[in-house]
Amino acid sequence: MGVTYQMKMKIPFDMADLNGHIKLPDVILLSLQVSGMQSIELGVSDKDMLDQYNLVWIITDYDIDVTRLPRFAEEITIETEALTYNRLFCYRRFTIFDEAGEAIIQMMATFVLMDRDSRKVRAVDPEIVAPYQSDFSKKLLRGPKYPDLKNPVSKDYHVRFYDLDMNGHVNNSKYLDWIFEVMGADFLMKHIPKKVQLKYVKEVRPGGMIASSYDLEGLQSNHQISSDGEVNAQALVTWQEFKQENWEEQK
Repeated sequence: MGVTYQMKMKIPFDMADLNGHIKLPDVILLSLQVSGMQSIELGVSDKDMLDQYNLVWIITDYDIDVTRLPRFAEEITIETEALTYNRLFCYRRFTIFDEAGEAIIQMMATFVLMDRDSRKVRAVDPEIVAPYQSDFSKKLLRGPKYPDLKNPVSKDYHVRFYDLDMNGHVNNSKYLDWIFEVMGADFLMKHIPKKVQLKYVKEVRPGGMIASSYDLEGLQSNHQISSDGEVNAQALVTWQEFKQENWEEQK
């Protein structure tokens, strides 16, 4: 197992939705901030990777389980650990704890290394991942099979400049924004995600348009992000209903 790393933080106002819950895309942003801080302390920051190897980390898959979403002003602890790696994939765990020390969100992320110029995936050099003390394992963590959409509802979104990160591609949390936003306010006011499985297939080009499509059966939604006739991302989301209450009274 790898070296663990933790950070405490309070949920800021701008990361809370109308129900007072943190937005799940922001959970990803905060979690990646924590793993980035660990990399800096271990001497293998994103800047180091670029300067020494011309490589960037990209995420291919997420598997997220939500017991509950933390609320505005709640203090959480995010813990991360680089678990295992093989020739192409690196697996990292994120766990979000509440103030009582209960695990309320579990997330597994699959990373690969990409050459920044050629945009091609590179094999994992054991020297690069050695500081994380993760184990080498030939075992592959496979995601689900994403079915075709049956009778999809679809909405188009413009890819804006501030949707991009410094590597020139759409920030991976933005895909979740598109996936959730298309569900509509009425649905999102009454439901929160219980499980999210997300696969990135192909980068979205800057400046273009994407279509966010989904179909819904009960509390299971099937999603697809596409552009220029190609699939960019796929997701399966299991939702849970929650009772709307005045979250100001729950703080």
